[in-house]
Amino acid sequence: MTPIGADQTPRALSRALRTWSRIVRATIPALALACLPAAAQRSASPSPGQEVALVTGSTSGLGREVALRLGARGAHVIVHGRSVERGNEVVDEINAGPGSARFYGADFASFDQVRALAEAILRDYERLDVLVNNAGFGSAPNERLVSEDGHEFRFQVNYLAPFLLTHMLLPLVQESTPSRIVNVSSLAQQPINWDDVMIENDFSGGRAYGQSKLAQVGFTFDLHEALAGSGVMVTALHPATYMPTGMVRRAGAEPRSTIDEGATAVMQLIVSDKIESGLFFNGLVPQRAHAQAYDLESRRRLRELSRELTGLR
Repeated sequence: MTPIGADQTPRALSRALRTWSRIVRATIPALALACLPAAAQRSASPSPGQEVALVTGSTSGLGREVALRLGARGAHVIVHGRSVERGNEVVDEINAGPGSARFYGADFASFDQVRALAEAILRDYERLDVLVNNAGFGSAPNERLVSEDGHEFRFQVNYLAPFLLTHMLLPLVQESTPSRIVNVSSLAQQPINWDDVMIENDFSGGRAYGQSKLAQVGFTFDLHEALAGSGVMVTALHPATYMPTGMVRRAGAEPRSTIDEGATAVMQLIVSDKIESGLFFNGLVPQRAHAQAYDLESRRRLRELSRELTGLR
């Protein structure tokens, strides 16, 4: 897979993938297709012209509420998570209303599962109007964890996996313009130590979480610049402070805001025609991110490292 900035035509790639998809549909029985690992058993397909949105980490918390709101607006929602049971609950609730939904399972601690998720979506969908990179892992427990691919866990789950997923789905997003990419970040951004990116020394869960969230914002700015004039709007935000989510409960923090407040902030970036691409928001208001996210040399190093670790190069 060739990343942004390389010599490749995204639309040509998307057309090729879709041609392959039509061949698969014509030659593989429907039952066999439904049994592929990423496919859902209880699902609906989008209607012609129906908006399609992928919300990662949408089986609970903020992602679940955003998925439900999109469904209530009549969108087709690609629900993602690790729990089939919780995923199907969200799908059933959306399918009972004006929208429609389908669940896809993938663990972001595995690049193989992220690739399988992207390939399944490219196979199953003709458009992707909205991509919300919401899935994430918080600061607790305060111990250094390692992903299936051998990387610091939060850096992979919160940043590298969305980086890979977004690049793989980008041709479809570009074919669906006007379209939007929303990266759910945090105000808890901390600078990346380029001598110890995987935090093998002086580890703390808060530092790991903050570093992954800063990387998300830098990625947002990179995408905005690369896609300028394409019709794809790219933004990032801190949705709300200490919402009553599983992530916050694990950290032992007292909630200060509601999931409703956070979802309202995310929805603004999905539907408002009064915002600009390339910005970081604190709730509903644009705010300056950490200085390192604007540093071009730091972003170049992050971009090259991300391509190498995810195999995009």
